[in-house]
Amino acid sequence: MSSYPQRTVTGQRILVTGATNGIGKEIARALVRRGAAVTILARNANKAEATARELAAEDGAAAAPEVVLADLSDLGSVRAAAAELGRRYDRIDVLVNNAGIHSIPAESSGDGYELMMATNHLGPFLLTNSLLPQLESGTEPRIVVTASEAHRMWPRVNLAEFAEPDRYSPVGSLFAYARSKLMNILFTQELARRLTPTPLTANSFCPGMVASGLTRDSGILTSATRALSRTPLVRTPQQGAAMGLRLVLDATLTDTTGHFFSSTPGANLLPPVRIRTDEPLQRRAWDRSAELVGIASS
Repeated sequence: MSSYPQRTVTGQRILVTGATNGIGKEIARALVRRGAAVTILARNANKAEATARELAAEDGAAAAPEVVLADLSDLGSVRAAAAELGRRYDRIDVLVNNAGIHSIPAESSGDGYELMMATNHLGPFLLTNSLLPQLESGTEPRIVVTASEAHRMWPRVNLAEFAEPDRYSPVGSLFAYARSKLMNILFTQELARRLTPTPLTANSFCPGMVASGLTRDSGILTSATRALSRTPLVRTPQQGAAMGLRLVLDATLTDTTGHFFSSTPGANLLPPVRIRTDEPLQRRAWDRSAELVGIASS
């Protein structure tokens, strides 16, 4: 039982990316159980359809989740998915930008960007901007972004090169991942300012260390995560989903926007990294991201 008052999401159109496993799947499951009209945005058609069938059997499900296919690392695929979503829906009440990868070895996207940055930041940045007309028509609309306390590992950003192809070791990949999560937070903060004073809010969160398959490309990191999963340090996907679900459901957060919520024990005692309070830099990060995905910055 949650410790916060919950708003009703019955019949609300809620789009969840990365919902075929881990945190995203558990957020989608909880929302389906509450009667929400969930749409899954996924790269793998077979996994997406299997997930939709599984969630349709949940108690409280009004209908099977709908599926829209998109590869968030591919900007053309994101544009096509946004166009499809625009054809299907006049409004989207909640967007949960949850999809993310931890890529080892270093790879580049089809558009020539570092793969983690393309998937974790640039794709969601383009998707969100493309869906703003539908989101602004939603009922008490919200945007929720899965970020991470890992952003503290990379407390700076070179806007000229942040998405450039990179080379890194398995350990170095952690810093590249942290960089993408930092961009998630900067994006959400600037988005919140740009949306004010509309009812549409934007917040990000850290789910804590979750056994979700994120490190499956690295034998070393997978083994480390598996070992840690036997300790209280690593959470289940259900536990990791709790904060994201709260940002969707908590009735007291209707007017809360531009915040980073952490599920990591003790993290709230730490001061924010400097650039989380640097509004001019956040605006420049937005402008650079807009330039890379090919949209107007304002």
